[in-house]
Amino acid sequence: MSITEAEQKAKARAEVLRKTLHYHNRRYFVYDDPEISDAEYDRLMQELIALETAYPEIAAPDSPTSRVGSAPLDKFDTIAHHVPMLSLEKGFDTADILAFDQRVARILKTTDPIRYTVEPKVDGVAVSLVYQDGILVSGATRGDGFQGELITPNVKTIGSIPLVLQSVEDIKIPDFIDVRGEVYMTMADFKALNQIRLNQGLPLFANPRNASAGSLRQLDSTITAQRPLKMVIYGVGRTDLLKVNSHAQTIRILKALGFPANPHVETEISVNEVIGYFKRIDELRKTLDYEIDGIVVKVDRYDLQERLGSTSRSPRWAIAVKFKAMEEQTRVNDIVVQVGRTGALTPVAVLEPVSIGGVMVSRASLHNEDEVRKKDVRVGDTVLVRRAGDVIPEVVKVIPAYRDGSQLLFQMPSQCPVCSSTVVRFKDEAATRCVNAGCPAQLKGNLLHFSSKGALDIDGLGKKLVDQLVETGLVRSIEDIFRLDVDTLRQLDRMGRKSAENLVQAIYKGKKVPLSRFLYGLGIRHVGAHAAKLLAARYETIDALAAAEKEDIEAIEQVGPIMAEAVRAYFSMPENLKTIEDMQQLGLEILPETGHQKVSGRLRGLSFVLTGTLFSMTRKMATGKIEAAGGKVTGSVSAQTDYVVAGESPGSKIEQARRKNVSVIDELQLMELLREPEGE
Repeated sequence: MSITEAEQKAKARAEVLRKTLHYHNRRYFVYDDPEISDAEYDRLMQELIALETAYPEIAAPDSPTSRVGSAPLDKFDTIAHHVPMLSLEKGFDTADILAFDQRVARILKTTDPIRYTVEPKVDGVAVSLVYQDGILVSGATRGDGFQGELITPNVKTIGSIPLVLQSVEDIKIPDFIDVRGEVYMTMADFKALNQIRLNQGLPLFANPRNASAGSLRQLDSTITAQRPLKMVIYGVGRTDLLKVNSHAQTIRILKALGFPANPHVETEISVNEVIGYFKRIDELRKTLDYEIDGIVVKVDRYDLQERLGSTSRSPRWAIAVKFKAMEEQTRVNDIVVQVGRTGALTPVAVLEPVSIGGVMVSRASLHNEDEVRKKDVRVGDTVLVRRAGDVIPEVVKVIPAYRDGSQLLFQMPSQCPVCSSTVVRFKDEAATRCVNAGCPAQLKGNLLHFSSKGALDIDGLGKKLVDQLVETGLVRSIEDIFRLDVDTLRQLDRMGRKSAENLVQAIYKGKKVPLSRFLYGLGIRHVGAHAAKLLAARYETIDALAAAEKEDIEAIEQVGPIMAEAVRAYFSMPENLKTIEDMQQLGLEILPETGHQKVSGRLRGLSFVLTGTLFSMTRKMATGKIEAAGGKVTGSVSAQTDYVVAGESPGSKIEQARRKNVSVIDELQLMELLREPEGE
């Protein structure tokens, strides 16, 4: 079979797979009625990924494989909205709903009842999705309402956003359509995401909306792809494109085209029914697994909307009616400091217990020392406390009128309240941290990280077992892992001999670990798996790194001052050095890195920077090809860069290359460099 025949066969199969996967996405996200198992879906997706990897030329912009994300962007471009995404006028009670109805009738000069469409106001992030010929071509944030940030690779990773529209019955797909929706995260997904970040030693998101916004604004869409985002549509930018007469019709057509809508939308109802709806949804929100902060009321008929028009800030035909915040007034009895698994010291207000939204609240996070100062929260203060869903309650503000002079200022401790080690506040960080790796408050999280796949890879040492080991006192510091034996482990609940023997064997296997994985396992702030490899490549032993000066560490390419300071701070702690020494005495063998100087290929020793959009392959694919040929791809242009590969819309890196006299090549020239000469 010739290459051409193989490519044609791959292309035909890929088209079938794309169509099949688009269909099953619709069944899952729109109709909540999947027809195949997750395993079967994953098998089809992996087959498509394999085909597009083997034959990059058959890749398509609407492929379901874009759900996994693409190469990082240099920065977000901006795009003008075809129709402004204006904010809505706000109301706060049923009186405001009646006033809105009266104002609409007055402007329209009518006594006929106005019909409305209403829906819950999902507390998320507004986005604009543009489709041309049924294919998603751009996604953007609301921005200032007139132009937003272009986040197309990120919105493509969200499963509930269709990449390609499918016509249904007599509904014709418009040549162009601008769909508006709200990206959000359920409370269950938000809690699960924060738990993962807690286990990884990362800062927690404050609430689902912040988590959604942060996820959408990632320059690396592969990170967005890992976040549990969802979307519901609430309208379109251009109504004439659908040839419809009302908002209710628009919602029905968008659902038919494959877009998810909120299940609690009600259409063509009277103002009195709107008031009843407002009251029902206010009660319903306590049971929802996503956050809403009100309802949106829209005049249903488009001809009436056009007559009503808009101000410079908001349409006259819609209003957002907000629910009362779940806030209550109470007293701060004390401010205590908790130590998290990352070592962060978090001030927590101990409150006079108060019921908020049916839940008794006795504690509220104050986040960090700066937040306490900003809000000027003192022991003895009367404060307003807010609770939203299952999010940790927070102190909204102090009520100064209740102060009588007996209130006490808060002082962040200079020592860890758990282990008494000196605490550190790193430059450009709001958090004060305990950097003692043996601190009991951090121990569980550190143990899980230390034994994870990217570190020592100790199979069987999961969360439940770690909890038992720490709570029973069998493990009081990281090095105690290497003291465990079968008889000791048998003391734990539901730990049989075979399980104990398997775990001891896994621990023994983990005692031989490359330097980079050991560094990653230590959980040093700002040192991820990639940074650990950079440090290990520069310093061949743990002792050499421990003795390195901050300036020397910072001189490593891709290592900045914040990371260098964190590494230096870690190894300046006697407790940490003793922990490493103890582990080595217990049999830990930190192996030198192997293989990083054994790279071969046509591009050996050459450094590349990729910028802009490539046509024949994604930047991720290009990176793989360069590395396979022995080259290196970095994220920034430096004097050591050999080539900058410029695709479409390359950005500022072109100018940086010119200033540093670095060669700029295009995609075809890169392919020439990658191509093996005949006979070689």
